[in-house]
Amino acid sequence: MILLRYAIYRFATMLLTLLVVSALIFLIINLPPGDYLSNQITELRASGQESGVAKAEFLRHEYALDRPLWEQYMIWVGMMPGPNGFSGLIQGNFGWSFEFDRPVSDIVGESLWLTVLVNLAAVLFVYLVALPLGVLAAARSRTWVDYTSAFFGYLGLATPNFLLALILFYYGHKHLNLPIGGLMDPRFEGLPMSWDKARSILIHLIVPTFVIGTSGAAAMMQRLRANLLDELGKPYVETAIAKGMSPPRMLAKYPLRMAFNPFVADIGNLLPSMVSGSVLVSVVLGLQTIGPTLLTALKTQDQFLSGFVLMFVALLTLVGTMISDVLLVLLDPRIRYEGRDA
Repeated sequence: MILLRYAIYRFATMLLTLLVVSALIFLIINLPPGDYLSNQITELRASGQESGVAKAEFLRHEYALDRPLWEQYMIWVGMMPGPNGFSGLIQGNFGWSFEFDRPVSDIVGESLWLTVLVNLAAVLFVYLVALPLGVLAAARSRTWVDYTSAFFGYLGLATPNFLLALILFYYGHKHLNLPIGGLMDPRFEGLPMSWDKARSILIHLIVPTFVIGTSGAAAMMQRLRANLLDELGKPYVETAIAKGMSPPRMLAKYPLRMAFNPFVADIGNLLPSMVSGSVLVSVVLGLQTIGPTLLTALKTQDQFLSGFVLMFVALLTLVGTMISDVLLVLLDPRIRYEGRDA
């Protein structure tokens, strides 16, 4: 019951935080002078295309860009009626992309779930690699196993993602016949999901997953090793061994459980950091994720498109943080939240 109350409390906090973040995102997007349409109007007037100016002015009024900034924000979120009534993020209307001349929902539709898929695969790769290597390095500290793991860990941290992407881009196709670029075969783009399309996506995921997840796995492996070594040096470990508990059982029952806390706490930061950190990789590998779309939207000041993508990344952060907080309560009995109800 306490855990349920805490989960509800964290969910309510997440919604309030998301509201504050939305205001900050909208403010930051509008910090540069002008917007897409006002810049377009300036260019059209300089070239004498008055008919185009009239259309751009109509669009500015249609999407409330001629109103004060606070009204634009309220209309964008959906807490205030605009020219078309209540039609904002809350109502499921993500806005219009002036750069692509299409609704934002159409642009990010397929790329959104592909982004989530790529980064979930990268997170799974991080945990599957970092957990066993980190534990092995700590359990075999100052042996060739530890030194070898440390070497590959530092190598993964030192190698830029885009360079690793280029290397695998070439050698993966040359020696392993892995597909070059994209997240699926071009013939499947725009088609409904099928077994052949899913198989194509899984094959195309191999290189991006390895590239995006390498640095995260290396950092997490080093952190787990350090935390586990710290736990292994505490008195309760010696007491458990003195009482006859076998080292593998003792390792799994006490130190490893305590060392897992940073792993669980990292869930809130891992997904959004990979989404933002994979933008350059997505450009290099030609991935159909929202990274290149966000880059284009920010450069052209396409505020509705860039605002929605940034809100999506913020939502990933908050959901991941909420999940990690709840899991920490289940994992570590030393963490108590009863005081919140007092």
